[in-house]
Amino acid sequence: MSKHQRQSFLGQGSEKTLRSLRVAIVGLGGGGSHVAQQLAHIGVGDIRPFDHDRVEETNLNRLIGATEDDVIRKTLKVDVAKRLIQAIDSKIEVAPYPTQWQNAATALHDVDVIFGCVDSFIERRQLEVLARRYLIPYIDIGMDVHEIEGYYVIGGQVFLSMPGQPCMQCLGLVTDESVAQEAARYGAAGDRAQVVWPNGVLASLAVGVLMQLVTPWCHAHRESLLLEYDGNSQTVSHSGKSDLLDLIRCPHFSSLQDLGDPFIE
Repeated sequence: MSKHQRQSFLGQGSEKTLRSLRVAIVGLGGGGSHVAQQLAHIGVGDIRPFDHDRVEETNLNRLIGATEDDVIRKTLKVDVAKRLIQAIDSKIEVAPYPTQWQNAATALHDVDVIFGCVDSFIERRQLEVLARRYLIPYIDIGMDVHEIEGYYVIGGQVFLSMPGQPCMQCLGLVTDESVAQEAARYGAAGDRAQVVWPNGVLASLAVGVLMQLVTPWCHAHRESLLLEYDGNSQTVSHSGKSDLLDLIRCPHFSSLQDLGDPFIE
């Protein structure tokens, strides 16, 4: 019996489909480490983690697979991800990239899907630009913590950016202003405040979006999708902007000049 027998409802041939997938994960922090673990469990065959950071003590509140020994050894986050993935399924091909992803962008050109689990608006924009130029679905995870009148609000979102469909700029998820002012956009909880459970929720939603893309089990698939997470009420809903996904024709990636490597002038 296949170890994936209990997910056979995903459809005939789904196990083979998942095994043939090439998936990149950019950012191996709280969200990205959850994504890596889940992709291993569902049987994705080729996983490419990108992150130049090493494990620090402050990562242990959310970095799946990391240990206190990794802090001492200053283990690369991509090596933690590879160890975790192959401990779950030794047959999975894992090609770690322990560098800033922009330095190894060519390794993204032939993947089937890119997960963006990065902190900054500029990196999210750059990843979407690359994905659009190579006609690759891009699944973006974003989370933040803000202080409002003496208490904290946790919010997050998952966005499926598809070639030919509205992009993050269309929906105001990443704007010129947010890129310019992102240093001031982090909440009073501190720079890049993160905790494990919102990371896990958002990562699970993002992996669910992937499964709707590549397997036939769900007939409610949308070409683009924006989900919002309210961490205080513990609810997930379609964004109020979702209706725009059916109305907007993206003007930002609309010509042949918008294809090819964005890092080559």
